Parts: sequence; C-alpha cells; structure tokens
Amino acid sequence: EVQLQASGGGLVQPGGSLRLSCAASGFTFSSYGMGWVRQAPGKGPECIAATNSVGDTRYFADSMQGRFTISRDNAKNTLYPQMISLKPEDTAVYYCAKSSGESPGPYDWWGQGTQVTVSS
Repeated sequence: EVQLQASGGGLVQPGGSLRLSCAASGFTFSSYGMGWVRQAPGKGPECIAATNSVGDTRYFADSMQGRFTISRDNAKNTLYPQMISLKPEDTAVYYCAKSSGESPGPYDWWGQGTQVTVSS
C-alpha cells in the first residue's frame, strides 16, 4: 500500500522559513515523480511544486517562485521541500503527492498533510 507521510509543519512568523519532508513507502520511490499540493481554508487544492523521478526537472507555481526549493533523496525514499520568506497567505495544509509515472504530474495518490500556519 502506498503511504506518504508529510511532516515538519508548524507555526512560523511571516518572513520565516520551514523545511518539510515526506517519507514514502509501498512503491518504488525512484521511479515516480513527486509533488506538493496545499489547501488553504475555504480554497481548492493548489499544486505548488513538483519534481520528476530523478530530480532534475522541477516545477514551481508562480506563487512560490523564488521561495520554494524541492529535492529528493531516492536512497532514503524521502522528499524535501523548503520554503522561505513565508507569508500569511501560505497558511494551509501541505500534502505530498505521488505522480502516476516518472514525470512531475499528474498525481494518483496523496498522503496525510501537515499544517503550516504563518502568523505573528
């Protein structure tokens, strides 16, 4: 069974940074693209970043350009995004997602999310 466990969320002040992680199991991690999706209160899901299976192709939403990095360690089956210069509008539940193939999307599986709250 595919399992994706996001962690690292919490309360951070505006302008701060946060490093999340996603531990994957139940599939061959190195064969699939991965991404991050967030959902803010009252809003629909938004794909904010994605990478292909080997990590040399990355996509970032306009809202995260220059503020989000994504890397993966295929030996540890883990995805590592880092966010900087956080804004209150970044408050959301952040989910990691598995692509249906090697490319950064589309996604066929989401894991449990981690809450990120940006507030002073």
